[in-house]
Amino acid sequence: MPRSGPRKLYKYTDEFIQTAVRLSHQPGMQVKTVAAALEIHPFMLSKWRKDVRDGIIRGRAAKAPPPGPAREIAQLQALEQRYAELQEEHELLKKAIRFCSAQRAKRSPSSTRTARSSA
Repeated sequence: MPRSGPRKLYKYTDEFIQTAVRLSHQPGMQVKTVAAALEIHPFMLSKWRKDVRDGIIRGRAAKAPPPGPAREIAQLQALEQRYAELQEEHELLKKAIRFCSAQRAKRSPSSTRTARSSA
């Protein structure tokens, strides 16, 4: 159910939009990563990219951001990917432990005793 009351609208400056679009056009950068870093919705950034491309949003030509932030965002991307892989591995290991525990619980105590005593 939607919230009652007025919607909160944010007005971003053209300079902010231009910077966001420039960041998203850097090599190796994904729209969703830049959007997450700027705390905006990826669809909004995609729309801004289209608006800049179509000439709807214009700003003065600013110099490109230094390579430092791009490198940091790339490192962050790599860390987030590794973290997701580790989470997936952790979930698989938890499932394996539950499966093995369930298999041990299904065995009857008498069958394990006879197997040990006959060996």
